[in-house]
Amino acid sequence: MAPLVRYGMVGGDAGAFIGEVHRAAIRFDTRAELVAGCFSGSSGEKNRLTGEKLHLDKARVYADYREMARAEAAREDGIDFVSIVTPNSTHFDIAREFLLSGIHVMCEKPLCFTVSQAEELQALSREKGLLFGVNYSYTGYVLAKVMREMVAEGKIGKVISVNAEYPQEWLLDDLHAAADADLKLSVWRKDPKVAGISNCVGDIGTHIENFIHYVTGLKIKRLLATVNRFGHPLDLNANIIVEYDNGANGAYWCSQVAAGTLNALAVRIYGDEGSLEWQQEHPDFLRYTPRGEAPRLLTRGNGYIREEAGKYAILPTGHPEGLHTAFANLYRNFITAVIRKRRNEDTSGIDFPRVEDGVNGVKFVSAVIKSADNNSSWVEIN
Repeated sequence: MAPLVRYGMVGGDAGAFIGEVHRAAIRFDTRAELVAGCFSGSSGEKNRLTGEKLHLDKARVYADYREMARAEAAREDGIDFVSIVTPNSTHFDIAREFLLSGIHVMCEKPLCFTVSQAEELQALSREKGLLFGVNYSYTGYVLAKVMREMVAEGKIGKVISVNAEYPQEWLLDDLHAAADADLKLSVWRKDPKVAGISNCVGDIGTHIENFIHYVTGLKIKRLLATVNRFGHPLDLNANIIVEYDNGANGAYWCSQVAAGTLNALAVRIYGDEGSLEWQQEHPDFLRYTPRGEAPRLLTRGNGYIREEAGKYAILPTGHPEGLHTAFANLYRNFITAVIRKRRNEDTSGIDFPRVEDGVNGVKFVSAVIKSADNNSSWVEIN
């Protein structure tokens, strides 16, 4: 039986980590099938081998993403959407090409280099009437969605303060450079031509910005920041103070040189009627403290979670769900939107990160670096 949705992928050859995470997540949804790809634009051999590994028709394994966009748009059985999992520098051109070809887009973050590029993609997707998702994966976790609903229901009252961090240690060795060392930072993230104006903030700081906005609905009005480059071209550590549109403040910290941490995204949201605390490394647990009451530890999959968002749980409580499931929840909703769009049905209420979120992320990164490079002055975000 033919799939309801056909998709293609740009980037994510067989040796790349993130491409397989995306493909595995999409496989959770039997409505979608991978039918085409340009998995490596620099290595024809990697591209060919990846296509073989994924059992694709050789004719639909393309050497160039432009050729792929045009050929797939011309086919009766062409792809409905493309998943873009390439380095930052290529996102804009690839996404633009597929939008111009009339194909829906799901793109890795950060969306692109500049605010003007991000706004161009936003305008083009609207002009063409196409869906455009941005892969802020952590909002796919069940308890992220439960938190969002709890805030909207007023369970912690008005948000008055936010504290969020995302520390990693994976680039710590790059602070101890040696002539013969094979440093981890000697990948594309080190190079401003490929990564853009930021490494750490663009890579993981944007997850903080998006996650807090997703859960609280608050928008950043202005921010001030410091970044530490430690002699490298791009930032490895950043501290950011933000002011939201409701007058509250938040403090963000992201680092890729924090010894003893792995992937420790953690958020603490304080309201005048209670608080919520969640950690990505323990995603099935949420600490909820109502004002004047003892803290409660909520667990994904339990019947006492009354929020509609609880339906996203796949496994029974006690069976840990992880990153693949978070990705899968984003793609499941995006695939649903693709199907509804084909039927000319409304897709506005379907929950997945959209191009507007990608634009916000680019504005955030731009403001952080601008502030840091100007003596940590306040920078307005429009």
